[in-house]
Amino acid sequence: MSRSLRGRHLLSIRDLSAQEVRQVLDLAHHLKREHRAGIRHELLAGKAVALLFEKPSLRTRVTFEVGVRQLGGFSLYLAPQDVQLGVREAVPDVARNLSRWVDGIVARVNRHATLEELAQAAGVPVINALSDQEHPCQALGDLLTVEERFGRFAGVRAAWVGDGNNVCHSFLLAAARVGLSVTVATPSGYAPDPAVVADAQAQGRRWGAEVRVVTDPKAAVEGAHVVYTDVWTSMGQEAERDTRLRAFQGFQVNQELLRAADPDAVVLHCLPAHRGEEITDEVLDGPQSLVLDQAENRLHAQKAVLSLVL
Repeated sequence: MSRSLRGRHLLSIRDLSAQEVRQVLDLAHHLKREHRAGIRHELLAGKAVALLFEKPSLRTRVTFEVGVRQLGGFSLYLAPQDVQLGVREAVPDVARNLSRWVDGIVARVNRHATLEELAQAAGVPVINALSDQEHPCQALGDLLTVEERFGRFAGVRAAWVGDGNNVCHSFLLAAARVGLSVTVATPSGYAPDPAVVADAQAQGRRWGAEVRVVTDPKAAVEGAHVVYTDVWTSMGQEAERDTRLRAFQGFQVNQELLRAADPDAVVLHCLPAHRGEEITDEVLDGPQSLVLDQAENRLHAQKAVLSLVL
């Protein structure tokens, strides 16, 4: 394995070059094949990883805990009430203490600024397991899923339908680095961060991906090979729920919308889903859905990240 990522933080997809994204994906494919063949690796033998979570999780917690164990290491889960970042103890103090005990910190936080504080003070790699700006490990698992299905990124078109949120940001940045074209459709006022879009468009020009933002979901989905959606109201946005439900009318991924996509299109959702809101049961549980493959691939993508940075 290349050591170009050893000891580095992963706070954003921007922390990875196109070549490094490719490196993560190649290792993830390899680790998944080896795992299914019953071959075990000890790439993290004797290493400890702290899972520092300000938000609850199913997929992120389980895939990181299982992934560390499968690689021969061990993890310690620190729940929101255990540490209380910035309340019970200053963020830099937490980072400096953990750095004396563990080999890496996986952090799921409310604010991206908290990740940056952790990384500045930590003496070990910090990995973003979700912040309000990005979800890079999710995006790497998404790319793994798309490449498994189509065998390539060139010539594949993805449509993101819904909120231009943290998952959308990471997906755009990651897709552009591998030449996967993406059209984002959001209601006015809910588009992804313009700086993220500009970054993705610049990378896309270099690697052959077109990145667009529109307000018409049908136009985005037209001929798409991948249709991706996420919840309209994320954790921490509960007070906006009624406003968002009104704003996102017409952006549901349902059978009617899918008819505009390529006949062999697949559907992605990072989960958990609000069934009947951003996506229907018929689509989420239907033959075009890859959401369980996508959830599984978080495990393999994160194992690759852990193996490369620790």
